Amino acid sequence: MRSIEPEDRKIANIHDAAFKPFVYPDGMALGDAVLQLDESQELGIGFHVYRMPAGMTTRGHRHNGHEQFLILEGELHESDGTVLKKGDLVFYRDGSEHNSYTPNDCLLAVHIAGPEVTVE
Repeated sequence: MRSIEPEDRKIANIHDAAFKPFVYPDGMALGDAVLQLDESQELGIGFHVYRMPAGMTTRGHRHNGHEQFLILEGELHESDGTVLKKGDLVFYRDGSEHNSYTPNDCLLAVHIAGPEVTVE
């Protein structure tokens, strides 16, 4: 087995790495942020760690491809009233619509297959 070249690996610790602010395509920013090592994907697409600050509500959106996430810290209140907590692994099917709110803050490991579409 050959050794891994430095340019072939990236490592970041979710507790001290710099997250990038998430900005919607229309320029709106809500205070959420993303840590994503794969720069070949648009920010927030593929695998990433997503941070929501206390009191934030995401925009309503429809999924283009499946979304899966694991709540690492905090809790998330979904638009249908479901409360998700640390350790919950969640799957949303392609085409599903929802939004999320966090009362205290939330940190999630996320995989999103494709860009989301904002719905109001």
